[in-house]
Amino acid sequence: MEDLNVIKLPATEVSEPAEKKTKKRARPPKLDTVDEERKRQKNVKSLSVLGEEDSSVKLLEELVFGAEDELVERLVEEDEKHTGTGTLLEEDRDEESADSEAEGSTRLLPSRKAAAWVDEDDEREEEVDMKHRFRRELIRGEAESTMTKQKLQQRMRDQFQKSMGGTPSWAAISDRKKKKKKAAEDEEDEDEEDAELLRRTGNFVASSDSLPSGILRMKKCLHANSARPSEDRLTTIQFHPSAQVVMTAGLDQSLSLFQVDGKTNPKIQSIHLDRFPIHRAAFSPDGEMVIATSLKNKMFYLYDMMEGRVTPVHSVRGLNEARVKEFSVCPEGGALLLTGTNGYLHLLTLKTKEVVRSMKINGNVCGVDFSHDGSKVFANSEEGEVYVWDMRSSRCVNRFSDDGCVKGTSIAASRNGRYLACGSQSGVVNIYSQEACLNSNNPKPLKAVMNLLTSATSLKFNPTSEILAIASRAEDEAVKLVHMPSLTVFSNFPVSKRKIVYRASCLDFSPHSGFFSLANNKGHAPLFRLLHYKDF
Repeated sequence: MEDLNVIKLPATEVSEPAEKKTKKRARPPKLDTVDEERKRQKNVKSLSVLGEEDSSVKLLEELVFGAEDELVERLVEEDEKHTGTGTLLEEDRDEESADSEAEGSTRLLPSRKAAAWVDEDDEREEEVDMKHRFRRELIRGEAESTMTKQKLQQRMRDQFQKSMGGTPSWAAISDRKKKKKKAAEDEEDEDEEDAELLRRTGNFVASSDSLPSGILRMKKCLHANSARPSEDRLTTIQFHPSAQVVMTAGLDQSLSLFQVDGKTNPKIQSIHLDRFPIHRAAFSPDGEMVIATSLKNKMFYLYDMMEGRVTPVHSVRGLNEARVKEFSVCPEGGALLLTGTNGYLHLLTLKTKEVVRSMKINGNVCGVDFSHDGSKVFANSEEGEVYVWDMRSSRCVNRFSDDGCVKGTSIAASRNGRYLACGSQSGVVNIYSQEACLNSNNPKPLKAVMNLLTSATSLKFNPTSEILAIASRAEDEAVKLVHMPSLTVFSNFPVSKRKIVYRASCLDFSPHSGFFSLANNKGHAPLFRLLHYKDF
């Protein structure tokens, strides 16, 4: 066997000139791979004897002594073991969650490396002073004067989740991603809608159908009668039941009609009634006629708007009254309920101009209003008693005392048949349930509105029965609007900076509550646009 350490030279060598030999660089000896492999095996055995079989040492040894191809192959094999490619990936793919499949099972996450530096100060539990004014609410006992940061963080997290009713959805996004997506299609649609909602901006708050409490959104418009202000105190304002028209009447002996647009409010027509200061005027239920009464006589006028004819009614058969001042129009139409003296109520038909029946209460009548269907009449007396009459039988079906009332002044019933409001001379307005007023002899008020300091002379519910307007003609700006669902008063009306309303003697809402107006002692009719309601 030949010695492997001996390098054989070629048998013959061509002689060259001396000059060429000096110029030619000597070639490095050719490495023998067999010899290098023998040396590498010898070094491996020596390392294994010393017990230094660390993988990093092996890699270093292989890099120094050669065998680059084997090193690359081994690195590839180790990388496949760490990353789990090949058959392991195919086997684990069935066991992974649906969430991992959605994110892509082929995407490989690097293994978590150990920290290069560990600071001992990070592991110390730093104490936080809990006596600070921003952290006092988190203390559960006097012993907790200090608290670790970790415990304080958990305490704040628990308090936040308690106030939110649990962990909010936006804080549990990472947890949702780790769960299996086996929800139904509707749940997936909801998640997509939530994600879409977070991708765009805009006004996501829609206006509610119900009237909110607290602040009433409104806008001050031009006076309803700005085209023709009254020369004396206005006593009546009323919106037409079907047209976009408002009527005003007052002590200047005139009755005017205006078109309501909130900008110019042009005058349609004005009628002068000679020596007839108008105390009250009202539309008929069909809106084709206007009834007007005065202060000191029992004559009243009928104004037919379709024909443009004014008809005075000098006397009424069966009416034994010196004057006719207050009246109410029956919701069914064709009849008036006249308020007489000494507690009398007279039902008058407009067709024959005669009294068909009369009703009497104790004391003088201070206010009358019909129920929403016209079957009942609520009459308030100055003695503080409320009478409920059945219109078909002309019989008193109930009677009760207004809670805490010494002298009654006004009454109003809501159109939805739920509420009854009674005003008193002290300014207190009691709000009752109509059902309780019909069935109980001693109903308790749902709410006592005590925002007025003078006599509550005017009450009016809006058509949706969400607002109750109360006013007193004894003091300036004595008007309040009550939010009926919550039985609270709107805080932004009237505006306290300057006088707008003055002394209101009459209140009214448009047919769909889009506008609200008053008749005051200055001869003006302030008009307000209620922005919550879209229609007139």
